Amino acid sequence: MHGFVRNLITEWRRLELPFEAETILAAVSGGADSVALLLAIDDLRKRKKLDLRIVVAHFDHKLRHDSFSDLEYVRELTAKHKFELAHGEWHRPPGHNLEQSARNARYEFLLKTAEKVSARYVLTAHTMSDQAETVLMNLIRGSGPDGLGGMRSTRELRLEIDGDELEPGEDPFLPFPAPTVKLVRPLLTWAKRRDTESFCVENHAEYCSDPMNEDLNFKRVWVRKVLIPMLEEVNPRIVDSLCRTAELLQPGFRVGETDLTTAASEAVPNTNIELKVLKGLDTHKRYAALRSWVRNKRGDLRGLSMKHIESIDRLIQTRKSGRLVELPGGTVVKRSGRLEWQAGKAEKG
Repeated sequence: MHGFVRNLITEWRRLELPFEAETILAAVSGGADSVALLLAIDDLRKRKKLDLRIVVAHFDHKLRHDSFSDLEYVRELTAKHKFELAHGEWHRPPGHNLEQSARNARYEFLLKTAEKVSARYVLTAHTMSDQAETVLMNLIRGSGPDGLGGMRSTRELRLEIDGDELEPGEDPFLPFPAPTVKLVRPLLTWAKRRDTESFCVENHAEYCSDPMNEDLNFKRVWVRKVLIPMLEEVNPRIVDSLCRTAELLQPGFRVGETDLTTAASEAVPNTNIELKVLKGLDTHKRYAALRSWVRNKRGDLRGLSMKHIESIDRLIQTRKSGRLVELPGGTVVKRSGRLEWQAGKAEKG
């Protein structure tokens, strides 16, 4: 199994997405990110890991005279891999902010389509690269902690109030008279744009390139093409750093330190951790519990970052025993329904 596909199925479990007997709506623009997501889903379906009805949703913003070519590409792609296709188009209202109005129209289409096909989940292919851009755009705008927390991996999908700019904080959404639909971003915490492009190339899959993504008059394009490369000269891993910061600033992490410490101590003693205890916690309390456990075992958290905690969390989601994660100063091993700590290099067996 390709590493990209393996990462997707691990995140699928972590996000508690269904594996069978459900309808999933996957937003596919035809770009590398959404094509890579669709190809990975197809791979999992062929491997009998997923038994789901997958409906592809394509929205034509009609901002280019040749935008129909993207629809034709997505139509051929879905036919080749035997997915259903739903598509819509937009006619821009006069006097509105282009980026915001297009975003509103796209999500309205996705929500209404989800209702028509009875899908409780809508997948989009936002990546770590998109998250880093969002954080920087909100920082430039002057957002508070909520805005700097960027996008979340899951949230309820609702229609947004039409406005020129997104306000910092929770997205201002109006209720829509439909069953609860979740917007899920399964690539957000682990995939970057170069990963999706490489996966497409390795699968000999072409993807669409929107010339508007080269127009520096758009704020997001300027952040992507100018600002991030400048920041990478100072910190080559700036995208990772911005994404980790965003995660730490999301609402679940901004509870009191006392609350987290209490939750961790109640959940995890200074011994091996039973997986059933960890799986009963929400993501933020589980991360806090893992940090507390590693601190107890190791003596401190020096040299450890969020990516190490995330690696342990992914270990929890795997089904195979004997898997391990090496950390500075020790190793975490999944064995017999629990996590074990070994100082130094792991002893396999």
